[in-house]
Amino acid sequence: MGWGGPGFVIALIAITTAGWIINNWIRAKHGYEPTDDWGKTAKRDDIDASRKVELLTSENAQLTGKISRLEERIAVLERIATDPAERTAREIDALRDR
Repeated sequence: MGWGGPGFVIALIAITTAGWIINNWIRAKHGYEPTDDWGKTAKRDDIDASRKVELLTSENAQLTGKISRLEERIAVLERIATDPAERTAREIDALRDR
């Protein structure tokens, strides 16, 4: 096999292709845009990306609010379960008298 033979050319093409694939895999893994054959970033045109971010942000805020309300309810239930029965009965009667 010589330096200009077909095996060398095929190996060279395989090595460069594998390098390009590995480069894009590493870039994607770390959050960068993949590149095209000439090193330019291949930008993905996702028009709805900002809308999706807004929806996810609002959903996150709603879920955070629900979690805080559930934590408050659990705290009340824990207090009811661990308090003596007499004090709980007095508090319930006090709420009825209002």
